[in-house]
Amino acid sequence: MTPYTLIKVSWVVGAIAGVLPIGDGFGLAGWVALNTATVGMAGLGIAVALALVRPWGLRLPVRLVAGVAWVGTGFLVPLLPYAVLDSLLGLPDGAPRHRHDGGPAMPGWEAVLIQTSFTGMGLGLAIALPAHLRRRRPEVFAGRVGDAGHGLARPVWWAAGAGAVIGAVWVYWALGGTAGVAHPAQRGTDERLLTGLWGLWALTAAAATWTIGRGRPARLPRWIPLTLGWLGTGSLCAWSGWRLPFVLYVALAHPTGTALPENLTVATVLHVVAVAAGAVMLPALVRTRGSVAAPEAVDDTGSRLS
Repeated sequence: MTPYTLIKVSWVVGAIAGVLPIGDGFGLAGWVALNTATVGMAGLGIAVALALVRPWGLRLPVRLVAGVAWVGTGFLVPLLPYAVLDSLLGLPDGAPRHRHDGGPAMPGWEAVLIQTSFTGMGLGLAIALPAHLRRRRPEVFAGRVGDAGHGLARPVWWAAGAGAVIGAVWVYWALGGTAGVAHPAQRGTDERLLTGLWGLWALTAAAATWTIGRGRPARLPRWIPLTLGWLGTGSLCAWSGWRLPFVLYVALAHPTGTALPENLTVATVLHVVAVAAGAVMLPALVRTRGSVAAPEAVDDTGSRLS
């Protein structure tokens, strides 16, 4: 994430100095605040990545590490397919790219560095996080789906259903559907591709929750739906939690020259429900554990548990 962080810092410094443009619909204060927040998020991501691979990370509370990493993987890992597809469908090298936050066009080299940062961080989290969690809480991953399944509470089933509906809506929009879209012409290839991926991850979260809750297929290793559910619920919470403030800002402030493709009321409802659904499904996935004996774990101080 270092290239991304340095680029964001340059945007803040350049905007304050008056040598770089400010994003459409933003004042100087809002633009600086937005990019300062993303610099902080990137710094937190770097710290979490180090915690996952360094011995001192084992001394941190596992809930803290897992919670922050869940949001990080929700942001980044679902974007890996987008990075591959965008490289195949994107603009030629050196061509200006438009940011999804409504900002001015950026040079192609800058877009490549940002995408490389996201892709590298996503791959790193995808490898380091499972290894870290399996070392500290192996019982969560042990066994098969059908081992001593206890079902799920009714709110979790409702959350899974909501996730499936939200995913279906986003896939529908990605395929060109216009119901609930106020400005269809604004939905370019990048926007539709991202929306489709978010929809597929929402459907994945719902399917993983259903699989673990029903205990079927019984012989499926538990770590498969747990991993997919982790990524899907993280995507729901992280991306909807990130986009919701922008939707509310446009809906309430009506900034000049800024409009979102979706109907603002529909988008607000979808993002609020998506955050809630992801937050409800994840604890249910983690707490519904198999009854098989797990290998020895490492506690929060790094010592072995017998």
